[in-house]
Amino acid sequence: MEFVDYYKVMGVAEDASADDIKRSYRKLARKYHPDVSKEADAEEQFKKVAEAYQVLKDPDRRKEYDDLRKYGVGTGADYSPPPGWHSQAGFDSGDFSGTGAAGFSDFFEELFGQKAYAHRSHHAESDYATRGQDVHSRLGITLQDAFFGASLPVEIGRPTIQTDGSIRTEHRTVNIKIPKGIVNGQTIRLRGQGGPGIGEAPAGDLYIELNIADDELFHLDGKDVSITLPIAPWEAALGASVQVPTLAGKVNLTIPPNSASGNKLRLKGRGMPGTPPGDQYVMLAIMAPAANTDAQKELYRQMSELWSINPREHLGVEND
Repeated sequence: MEFVDYYKVMGVAEDASADDIKRSYRKLARKYHPDVSKEADAEEQFKKVAEAYQVLKDPDRRKEYDDLRKYGVGTGADYSPPPGWHSQAGFDSGDFSGTGAAGFSDFFEELFGQKAYAHRSHHAESDYATRGQDVHSRLGITLQDAFFGASLPVEIGRPTIQTDGSIRTEHRTVNIKIPKGIVNGQTIRLRGQGGPGIGEAPAGDLYIELNIADDELFHLDGKDVSITLPIAPWEAALGASVQVPTLAGKVNLTIPPNSASGNKLRLKGRGMPGTPPGDQYVMLAIMAPAANTDAQKELYRQMSELWSINPREHLGVEND
């Protein structure tokens, strides 16, 4: 059989301290654990690391290994322990339960094995536990959902290790509660809905960033909303009381006399809910009616005589 250099597997020196070995194991276990790793050979590498740690973390077992290592490194596939050699440190197969490995290598079995294949598990080694990874996702919602609040079903995928050691993404549906007055880009946190924890550690969290879709009528800016309101020329000139859509329903708005296109009116507290709530801004846009009849055309001619104005004066040009 081939000699296995556990120090090389762990990436530590021969004189590494127990703390150095434990730190290296934690780092490599996180890198290769099948629950979280994206490495192609993650499960196999995790087995090697877990096996090396089982030997090097135990002072008696490490001392025996160091004695054998003096004659084993460089022997390749021709290595065999000295005749009659037997580990005095012993090995309890229960020590290996929970490492996430399917079993020991032939090398380990030859040196320390005592029914090492009796236990299999796909969870973290008892000395190693880490919280599951947080999962980040996005969800598109309507402006009405953001204003009124909603409960929406969302399908999420979560990597789960199977009993045979394979990793499969399981899809499930959870209901996301959208609070009233949420703003664009705000994140909702669902505790324990992220990646599974390793060992006894808890699962990570699921973070969902909410993206409010564009609305046909309203433009959202933080907690404020705005809308463009078409008005007739006489409404602009004489003033009027008109209905305006808001997110909560229609309200009456007073148009001041001599209003112009581009004037902005404020409806306090009519924006997104909150403390304080946002406002709604109404942008006026005067719509000139078409002159389709002789009477309408004559009225426009009379208006041109009554108001001798140059609407392009600010551009530096004159009327013909």
